[in-house]
Amino acid sequence: FMTRILIILIMLATSSHLKARLNNIEFEEYDLPNGLHVILHKDTANPIVCVDIWYHVGSKDEDPGRTGFAHLFEHMMFQGSKNVGKTEHFNYIQNAGGNLNGSTNQDRTNYYQTAPSNQLELLLWLESDRMGTLQVNQENFDNQREVVKEEKRQRYDNAPYGSRWSELMSRAFKDQTYEWTPIGSMEDLNSADLGYAQEFYRKYYSPDNAVLVISGDIDYDHARKLTEKYFGELKPANTKKNSYAEIIYNQGEVSDTIYDNVQLPAVYIAYKIPGLKHKDAHAVELLSMILGDGRSSRLHNEIVYKKKIAKTTGAFVWDNEIGGLLIVYSTGFKNSNTDSMISAITSIIDDISTSQVTTRELDKAKNTIEKDLTSGLQTVLGVGDALASYWTFFRNTGKINNAVNEYLDVTIEDVQNAAEKYLKKENRVVLTYLPKEKKAN
Repeated sequence: FMTRILIILIMLATSSHLKARLNNIEFEEYDLPNGLHVILHKDTANPIVCVDIWYHVGSKDEDPGRTGFAHLFEHMMFQGSKNVGKTEHFNYIQNAGGNLNGSTNQDRTNYYQTAPSNQLELLLWLESDRMGTLQVNQENFDNQREVVKEEKRQRYDNAPYGSRWSELMSRAFKDQTYEWTPIGSMEDLNSADLGYAQEFYRKYYSPDNAVLVISGDIDYDHARKLTEKYFGELKPANTKKNSYAEIIYNQGEVSDTIYDNVQLPAVYIAYKIPGLKHKDAHAVELLSMILGDGRSSRLHNEIVYKKKIAKTTGAFVWDNEIGGLLIVYSTGFKNSNTDSMISAITSIIDDISTSQVTTRELDKAKNTIEKDLTSGLQTVLGVGDALASYWTFFRNTGKINNAVNEYLDVTIEDVQNAAEKYLKKENRVVLTYLPKEKKAN
């Protein structure tokens, strides 16, 4: 009886992987004469549609001393255009029964709206109007700059451990691409000027620097006609993209202590890793999961469960187009010794670099990836984001149908090689966060 159960479980696991390999997302794609790349995906399961537009611009495209502009423009894009008044974009979508949002990272800025499918023309009109005629004036610029500054105060400057990502980036990527995070610095926001903002909009918010995804309950021919109607007359910017230097690895360990308004000590260790398109990217992500994803991970099992020297711990990948970080974090108890935490983490990482990863560990990580990728494609927005991402960063929209397979093909040797290559002391930043009163002592 137990043997039969085991065989069934093995069959289920195998069929799950086979299903992932055979699960295809159908789509059509084409370019308008002005350079806008359009991707259409039809899903009639529900009478909803998502318009998701990605601009290939993020904080890495900002100039030194001008940080925060990509994120500032995420806010500016809701401040009105030629035919849409200030904040009316929200009203149009909400009155149509939809929802919307935007986000910015180091490499791209995106905006999406999901609404009943009979509102597709409204969504396209709104997006095309602000792509072509955004009101980048002094009033809107000053207003949104203050909004972003307040966001920075609340979410970063005055939040416990809120500076951790910017502190890691500035040290890991000193004088390199990704030296700063999208929120920017308060000094740069204070000194920002309207002329630079207008030029930023002209250079990057153009059809030839964007991909438009329409996913959901659509008719392909009708969607094509609407896209040409609303975007076809917009002019390309013909902006020459910046060239980015390769990430420099193994520059020597950087260690620092930050005394912050926190109650508990914490440790953040970041290793520089290659970008999304690198052959090691999948192996590095699986490696991070083996190290610190969940209660059965090596970090949690050793540091939290066995040694009980920390309250929480984990690891994840901050992936970017050109280079990123594998980040290990751990929050201690009030009287935890952070040197002991760092030593324990280092020992686990050294061990994974020299002793073989098990088949069970790798399979668990792959199963989690498979689940996450599959779950992400259960909504029209999830499909839209995936299609936009694969085009923006890989110029390969069809990657949506073999992404899982690429993870499943990673071997133990691939993971081991990634660990040996990137998890070196000379390739990391170590940040220790301590309560401010410790500094006084």
